[in-house]
Amino acid sequence: MTHHILVTGGAGYLGSTMVPDLLAAGHHVTVVDNFMFGQASLNHVCYHPNFSVVKGDIRMASVMKPLLKKADLIIPLAALVGAPLCNQDPVGATTTNHDAIAMMLKMISKQQIILMPTTNSAYGSGDDINFCTEESPLRPISQYAIEKVKVEQLLMEHENAISFRLATVFGMSPRMRIDLLVNDFVYRAVYDRCVMLFEGAFKRNYIHVRDVSRVFQHAIGHFEAMKGQIYNVGLSDANVSKTELCEVIRTQLPHFIFLDAPLGKDPDQRNYIVSYAKIEATGFQPMMSLEKGIQELIKGFTMLKNTRYGNV
Repeated sequence: MTHHILVTGGAGYLGSTMVPDLLAAGHHVTVVDNFMFGQASLNHVCYHPNFSVVKGDIRMASVMKPLLKKADLIIPLAALVGAPLCNQDPVGATTTNHDAIAMMLKMISKQQIILMPTTNSAYGSGDDINFCTEESPLRPISQYAIEKVKVEQLLMEHENAISFRLATVFGMSPRMRIDLLVNDFVYRAVYDRCVMLFEGAFKRNYIHVRDVSRVFQHAIGHFEAMKGQIYNVGLSDANVSKTELCEVIRTQLPHFIFLDAPLGKDPDQRNYIVSYAKIEATGFQPMMSLEKGIQELIKGFTMLKNTRYGNV
């Protein structure tokens, strides 16, 4: 079954990978994005007759109302993502990450489907053994995590919604983000050959950007069985500490050196092992391992270097 899908923030890191996949699956896709980073990450799908794009602000009802009316499935990706960016613009973060979603939820009908990424960063350090399932208590600390928790609560009041609590995403994308943890460490390993860690023993978990796209398509295909639920999405065999992650990177880049020092603190104190049994029970399995993703990133960073303020 094909859908008319509205993807907000569809030119971003997740969207620029997901939108081509949705088009390839036969869906009609409309993207609304403010293109705040000046990205041209959807150039390669402009040829497609089922692709439409709108430059606009999701916080404006006049922009969203006609777009929502045409959609039978909505994927809200637009957000100021991560604690650092939210700290830089707290007002923009609240109006984009919370208020715009609350407005959208009031505009849609009960029949319309929403598939939304949230975050597992709100788990904090989990229980006494740092183990988290979808039923674990949430302990958000940063503005980003707090507002994502509030939005998820609103989302789950909608009967045709699914929330995906994503692990830290990694991998190459047309709209690349080097700041994400795995991407950042591999970039440093390629160009700096070293990284200084803080809280190196803290356990984190990961998911490849292409597997994020795949889990949304999986939900479309299994919606009746999955609707109304929250799912953790990540790699079951990649609940690893920052130090362990560096060791995995070093298997492919032997020159890589890493040291641990008390130089910083995670805004959400993420230190947990996350269970993905619930999403796996629906038949979903990630395809991209941490090792394969690191190999991909090494290739990508051969072509990509952030030299905006450098001359080498």
